Amino acid sequence: MSVKNRIYFDNAATTPLDPEVLEAMLPYMREQFGNPSSIYSYGRESRLGIENARKSVAKILNAHPSEIFFTSGGTESSNTAITASVRDLGCKHIISSPIEHHATLHTVEHLHHTGEARLSYVKILPSGHVDMEHLESLLADASEKTLVTLMHANNEIGNLLDIHAVGELCKKYDAIFHSDTVQTVGHFPFDLKNTPVHFITGAGHKFHGPKGVGILYINQDVKIKPYIHGGSQERNMRAGTENLYGIIGFAKALELATAHFEKDAQYINDLRFYMRDQLKANIPGVSFNGDHERSLYTVLSASFPINEKSEMLLFNLDINNICASGGSACTSGANQGSHVIKALNGDPNRVAVRFSFSKNNTKEEIDQVINKLKELV
Repeated sequence: MSVKNRIYFDNAATTPLDPEVLEAMLPYMREQFGNPSSIYSYGRESRLGIENARKSVAKILNAHPSEIFFTSGGTESSNTAITASVRDLGCKHIISSPIEHHATLHTVEHLHHTGEARLSYVKILPSGHVDMEHLESLLADASEKTLVTLMHANNEIGNLLDIHAVGELCKKYDAIFHSDTVQTVGHFPFDLKNTPVHFITGAGHKFHGPKGVGILYINQDVKIKPYIHGGSQERNMRAGTENLYGIIGFAKALELATAHFEKDAQYINDLRFYMRDQLKANIPGVSFNGDHERSLYTVLSASFPINEKSEMLLFNLDINNICASGGSACTSGANQGSHVIKALNGDPNRVAVRFSFSKNNTKEEIDQVINKLKELV
């Protein structure tokens, strides 16, 4: 997608709002503006909009509407699930991985530093996948109730976790399982009634919905207390006036993503492999991070040999109106280097760049980026 000739290859950070999603949201910005907690007609219309959105999301994920809670996004959802697992469900031990999103990593580190839970990290294989044997040994050795928090798809390298296999292990050892599914809700079909997981998360802006709205799925067998206190919104689970038009937009974006899933996934995956092949053919010394076969079809992480030109690669791409990322957008301003690439024993003499694609991208854009990279690297 080009805006003023910009090429946008950072869709894992955020995606442009789908015009149909905006159309669905507009009436709730203009006419149906009532507070969903108000009892008169304006409020009842807003409440109906939210509950219909909840039913739609639940149906798509094959969950019960009572298991879906709307939040401000993936970060709040993960914070809520992880903190509640420790404080309400009695988990005194957390198993996570060194390549989680900071919404998870910083939360588990905080709970560890306050002395509320012991923290273990599962080993990551050179491929970027979780070492399942090590995970089982950590679970088997734990004397306390354990929370396992592992992401479904890594936001930087794209590797996919076998969520069913991890869920079955958690079942075997009576552990709580939270999965950060922010990169996969809206990009993969879910069947939550038949998935052994206690909590998953989603964020609307990862699949052409609005920013500032997400979901937390809480399995109906789990009972936790609110993370944010105040009013009785979200069935007493999350206080604060609901982000009405955001919720409407989330549900509409998820409907559209689901309706076009097969066609879009195939198209985007073809773009990803085309980019990989063009990089291999045109850029000497390029290498790739992660496992391209068991991975998110939207993400390609490439490493380039470091030299005077490539050291400023992201900056130079930006000057040339090409948007990509050095890893996670949530840290790109700080420019500390990627904790994910470091955990994979990333070579300090290489520059990692994440290219992430959407249905709006084209092969012509990839050709333009390859030509520019030939100059810059």
